[in-house]
Amino acid sequence: MAEDDYGLSPVKQSRIIEAPAVNYLPPRPRDPARHRIGLIGAGGISEFHLKAYASAGWNVVAIADRTLAKAEARRDAFFPQAEVTNDARSLLERADITVLDITPHTKDRTPLIRAALEAGKHVLSQKPFVLDLAEGRELVALAEGCGLRLAVNQNGRWAPHFSYLRQAVAGGLIGEVRSLDFNLQWDQTWIAGLEHFECMPHLVLFDFAIHWFDIVTCLMGAQRAESVSASVRSVVGQRFRPPALASVTINYPQAQVRMSFNAHTTLGEEDVTTVVGSEGALRSRGPGLNDQPAIEVYLPSGQARVPLQGCWFESGFLGTMGELLCAIEEEREPEHSARSNLPALELCFAALRSADQGGVPVGL
Repeated sequence: MAEDDYGLSPVKQSRIIEAPAVNYLPPRPRDPARHRIGLIGAGGISEFHLKAYASAGWNVVAIADRTLAKAEARRDAFFPQAEVTNDARSLLERADITVLDITPHTKDRTPLIRAALEAGKHVLSQKPFVLDLAEGRELVALAEGCGLRLAVNQNGRWAPHFSYLRQAVAGGLIGEVRSLDFNLQWDQTWIAGLEHFECMPHLVLFDFAIHWFDIVTCLMGAQRAESVSASVRSVVGQRFRPPALASVTINYPQAQVRMSFNAHTTLGEEDVTTVVGSEGALRSRGPGLNDQPAIEVYLPSGQARVPLQGCWFESGFLGTMGELLCAIEEEREPEHSARSNLPALELCFAALRSADQGGVPVGL
């Protein structure tokens, strides 16, 4: 039997080409001094917000948390001149504050976002943006009606590997996307005993995978999903309550997205993303979401390996606030506007419904 009869793909000749020029670094405002930032919520994630802002030299003038000691600790660590308070509403009344970074959990955050917009503040909302799409649309309409910028802290958009993929695909480097594959194994066992996480029935699909649903909408562009199916399972001997295993399939008219998550991988962690287009492919691989050292580029003319600068927890938080400040200066909608985040939430909520129904596909 001839070799071709086995259906083996032909041997490809490897030709190294110059790395394509893709600008994936976080944006920086031209006039950072004009922006005065207030932070509401000094919980765990705020450390990474403030660390990024301090490294960029941005001006955080006030920090609020209902536990005053938390606000004081963040002030002392990053912005010694900032005022602290346990009254978040007092920041809404300050005429000097132009931007509010609002980080509390979703159910507590939504009324604060509404109040901030009504007070004339631009807002960066922590993710997931809202629990209800109708409420999200109302907040979008409110912001637009007030002439304000409302952005969502989907910091994964500026993680170096995701930012490179976004810009490369948007620039047409690999043509139209035909498939996306996300395969992640990571150790989330640190959440054991933390009630906020333990009580989430869909910790992986909602709190974590919202980043991946968001990146899907960025990479798929104008393509519209037809259906979503998802399933979840628990691992024998799990250290936390929510299911640690999850898989998602999103079908498009001429493309498919596949996600595989294992949040209980204590050894052998790995995070791989593969984007296959009509004219090439891109791949990122590393031991974790914060360690993706390079992008592999495969084109008809040859292949390249592009070393990446930065990491998710540095570039991501610089990107979300930096892009918002740039959008304010340029009087335009930010790339990560709340409006642009609604399609990702639609995918996420469909996946949750599918998982609750045992994996039955949910149409969109």
